[in-house]
Amino acid sequence: MVKKENLNQILQVAGLFLRLGSIGFGGTAVNIALMEEEAVTKRGWLSREHFLDLLSVTNLVPGPNAVEMACFIGRARAGLAGLVAGGVCFILPAFLFTLGLAWLYRRFGDLPQIAVLFYGVTPAVMAVILVATYRLGQSAIRDWKAALLAALCLAASFCGIHELLILLASGLAALFLYELPSSFIASSLLLSAVAFISWSPSSWDKLIKLALFSLKTGSFLFGSGMLLYAFIQRDVVERYGWLSRKQLIDAIAVGQITPGPVLSSLTFIGYLIGGLPGALVSTIGVFLPSFLIVALLGPWVERLRNSALVNSFLKGVNAAVVSLLVSVALSLLPQTIKDWWSVVILALGLLALFRFKVDSFWVVIGGGILGILRHWL
Repeated sequence: MVKKENLNQILQVAGLFLRLGSIGFGGTAVNIALMEEEAVTKRGWLSREHFLDLLSVTNLVPGPNAVEMACFIGRARAGLAGLVAGGVCFILPAFLFTLGLAWLYRRFGDLPQIAVLFYGVTPAVMAVILVATYRLGQSAIRDWKAALLAALCLAASFCGIHELLILLASGLAALFLYELPSSFIASSLLLSAVAFISWSPSSWDKLIKLALFSLKTGSFLFGSGMLLYAFIQRDVVERYGWLSRKQLIDAIAVGQITPGPVLSSLTFIGYLIGGLPGALVSTIGVFLPSFLIVALLGPWVERLRNSALVNSFLKGVNAAVVSLLVSVALSLLPQTIKDWWSVVILALGLLALFRFKVDSFWVVIGGGILGILRHWL
């Protein structure tokens, strides 16, 4: 039986993250800043040093950083029940927002009004992808070793090698470049796990494949939520043919204009593929690993953060992330640039993001408005 005091703490966690999940427009940085302000500055649930330790760990493990921080803060406040309450309540608003947009898109996506809106949104989304790739590259590629790994990963992506193999191979290579190869045998076992997770018999139902894809994505998503779209393009667009490239770009747009984690795009994609069951399966699958990771790593935060081997492995993974994002951007560019008007929208989006530091939410909304303006003109 839950004690009254603990129940109050759980309700406090649930109320806070329901609110943050509803107003957290603008991506991971905005969500993390809101959490710091509310949990540290206003409520004093944990110290700033503790908050930074938790944030460091989210950068060392796979999964969406903002969701993992919601789980960590909930655990610090109300134990395992708080972990679940924090993560679920933070995800729920984005899930409902995205589900509604997916229903509208599926029902009205072919109408001229929707096409006009997404005409302008598409190049704006491309601007968001390019800027995110550039900024990640600045932090991930700081020496010749990371640059070499990034170049090799980009070449491997163009050769059609699976992105999970690229990520893990780059991480293993980084262990040799930055540290002694003492952990090679243990680390190489990860490649066997990838081969098992990536394989699925062709006779399996689409929903099971979608669940496996979502679990795989949530388990190996390092560096940035944007990497999600590299996984989607390879499996959902190219391997299974469930979505077109245009639908992928539209899904990215939905992830940018809804609050909460960017991975809510997978709710949209799951709904297009399998209706409400598909949305539920894909949402649970992509976020479930984050809950498990936080539950398992909570007591080991400091040791993981200070591990030289873990940090070296992630240097290689982050270099691979940048390369995969470049590959995605190049493949989507022909779908994005259709005429001089779309070039103008892309250029204005890049200017707004680079020069004026405008939130990606407003860039995407502005692109949609410019698309409507072009239609009127």
